Amino acid sequence: MADGEESLVTSVFLLDLVRQICVVGTSGAGDKNNNNNVFRKDCMDLVRRVSLLTHFLEEISGQLGSLNALGSCSSSSKEINWSSDLVAALQSAKNLLSLAGIFQSTNDSDSAAKKIATLFHSVTWKLEKSLANIPYDQFDISEEVQEQVALVRAQLRRATERYGSKNSREISFAFAQQIEKDVGQSPMGNRLTRSRHIENSGGVSHEVAENIQTAVSGSNGSKDHSAYQVASELNVVDGGEKDSLGNKSGEDLKKHDTLKVPDDFLCPISLELMRDPVIVATGQTYERSYIQRWIDTGNSTCPKTQQKLEHLTLTPNYVLRSLITQWCAEHKVEQPTGLANGRIKKSDGSFRDVSGDIAPIQAIVRKLSSRLIEDRRAAVSGVRSLSKRSTDNRILIAEAGAIPVLVNLLTSEDTLIQENAVTSILNLSIYENNKALIMLAGAVPSIVQVLRAGSVEARENAAATLFSLSLADENKIIIGASGAIPALVELLENGSTRGKKDAATALFNLCIYQGNKGRAVRAGIITALLKMLTDSRNCMVDEALTILSVLASNQDAKVAIVKASIIPVLIDLLRTGLPRNKENAAAILLSLCKRDPENLASISRLGAVIPLTELAKNGTERAKRKATSMLEHLRRLQQN
Repeated sequence: MADGEESLVTSVFLLDLVRQICVVGTSGAGDKNNNNNVFRKDCMDLVRRVSLLTHFLEEISGQLGSLNALGSCSSSSKEINWSSDLVAALQSAKNLLSLAGIFQSTNDSDSAAKKIATLFHSVTWKLEKSLANIPYDQFDISEEVQEQVALVRAQLRRATERYGSKNSREISFAFAQQIEKDVGQSPMGNRLTRSRHIENSGGVSHEVAENIQTAVSGSNGSKDHSAYQVASELNVVDGGEKDSLGNKSGEDLKKHDTLKVPDDFLCPISLELMRDPVIVATGQTYERSYIQRWIDTGNSTCPKTQQKLEHLTLTPNYVLRSLITQWCAEHKVEQPTGLANGRIKKSDGSFRDVSGDIAPIQAIVRKLSSRLIEDRRAAVSGVRSLSKRSTDNRILIAEAGAIPVLVNLLTSEDTLIQENAVTSILNLSIYENNKALIMLAGAVPSIVQVLRAGSVEARENAAATLFSLSLADENKIIIGASGAIPALVELLENGSTRGKKDAATALFNLCIYQGNKGRAVRAGIITALLKMLTDSRNCMVDEALTILSVLASNQDAKVAIVKASIIPVLIDLLRTGLPRNKENAAAILLSLCKRDPENLASISRLGAVIPLTELAKNGTERAKRKATSMLEHLRRLQQN
């Protein structure tokens, strides 16, 4: 076979393998009948990261042949090595997802769970290493795809660290904190996450190192284990594994009041078992309600370390939550969160019996797929109403399998069905765990279509749904690449008042991701923002300034802002705007003039010194800092 043909086969195989992983992982992680699968979140995370490689593989598929033909023997060998390594890593990921998707947590499964967790560590490590060996500089890859791959590699590195960082500790056999990439603190309430290296005092354990070489290796002479082979080794096929405790009955287990709860599971503030653990900027984990109350009362330090918090983002610690869930199941302790045995634990610690609600909700969800349009209309209206009422209902509706069906209804030709479907998805997305399920159901393209061509209310709620989903860092990339940004800009310019506000919120959050800023500029967002700034009603000046403050650091956006003559408008707001408007205007001007003497000279000529001087004396604290910095830049300009 010729080199080009072989490379094409390799790229097609890689793409097909990624798609298979998405199917295997989604079917396993989304199995509603497997409520005891503590690896569901791990499976969904792995699938989400692998799926982000699709665009990269599509872009290089036509370049592999030419690379092989132009390169030397050594470069050809390098290509074969990296591609075979990637194939082996992806195959290992597929096998692991097949195994983890059927795993059931029981009293006798502790050892098996530890081994599966170790395999997650090994597969994650192998994927990151295989991606690190790809000769990216030899491919013509778009900036957006480069950023996607960089994000995947960063997430895999952090996942490898968190899986391996606590191997030496008794209760944390393969999990550490769930850390994601920091993009910065959002004034509109975004819940982005902060990248950080986790200390690994014990290094990689012998067991993990051995598994890296044997359990999931594929390109260095070792044989990949199929899901059945791995399952057989772990004794979770045909009867399950027995640990050293044997078949210990529930009566022999200690009661919760005398049971020693692992320290890692206790909130440092309340000293109670956590139900919704979150990570702060210092890397410490707290119960959400307690740390939020701490922050809301004006504190900006970490209660445990007393370090100043660089940002106030609270990152959900899904991994620790899974550990707590498993521990509760093993020790017959009522699970602190989610649906279990027909009961849901509320935020105040009390339990609500929802067993009576499960059957009616399941019946409504089944009618979403009815052949009769009247039944579908009634069912989707019912789901919309129920999902609006409570978090419990959002959990139950998702557990009943409604999300994929609702996504299908987004393309309905019936306006009312479409409107209620997108609003139901919006309501369901409020519950954090449902966001991943919505993304895995492939909802974004259909939501974007509703955003373009739906009714007024449907377009408004589609924009709000995109904002809700974009709170997860990796979703910003997927949504930005879906064509959502031009549709949001169009709604920002021509929508209803509520639609404009929903579009502004979504655009702000999406543009925190660097790759989406250029998309927004190309979609004409600067023109739309200028109209908002100069609208005599002044109803959306705050939103326009907030978005501009995010865009102003982008070079394309700087050029467009200057070309649109927005600088004089910003200087006028320094004189006449509300305190918050003055603060944001000063921040934008400061971004525009950094390392740009032409913009600085223009700001000086337009008479910014007087309002900046006034702001430096009487503005908000942030406004004073920005104005003082601007004045210093202007003084240096005059001295030169």
